[in-house]
Amino acid sequence: MAFPSEVGLRVLLCPLGSNVIVRTACCSVGVALPVYSTFKAIESKDRDEQQRWLLYWAVYGSFSIAEVFSDRLISWVPLYYHMKFAFLVWLQLPTANGAKHLYMRHLRPFLLRHQARLDQIVEFLYAETSKFISSHQGELQFARDLFMKILGSASGVVRQLVHPGQNKPNRAIRGPEEQSEDNGSDKDD
Repeated sequence: MAFPSEVGLRVLLCPLGSNVIVRTACCSVGVALPVYSTFKAIESKDRDEQQRWLLYWAVYGSFSIAEVFSDRLISWVPLYYHMKFAFLVWLQLPTANGAKHLYMRHLRPFLLRHQARLDQIVEFLYAETSKFISSHQGELQFARDLFMKILGSASGVVRQLVHPGQNKPNRAIRGPEEQSEDNGSDKDD
């Protein structure tokens, strides 16, 4: 009989199984665990740990950019997500120091070589983004308000699903007559 940890490992590494499990594991190991570890490094004020996680995020971000452009092709490679999982673990392992290795040998030299051009691109993108935001304030405010209303409605739906017996006051947008009637009834109390 297999122990629960062995069963989990078998499901994770089973090449014939669904990629959903190993993709979830990649997300957990590649993002969730590093986010918490970064938080711990920041809060502890340990410079070595902070640098370790900064290096990880620089390498992970570069890998993610490359993956966006190559995912359609690479995802067809057999066991791709298993290799990605192993790569993400290797990046984080203190004994392997994978993130530091890739940063120092590949990413840093590339960024130093192209730093002037990259600075121009970032400056241009920042300026264009600022112009876009300035010229579309009304539309962005409308989108923000709409998003907040949708989020509030979704929150109410989820609340009703989680706590079906509790009725909260309806905060839906109502016409002026209904609002004034509600305000008047409050004054009678």
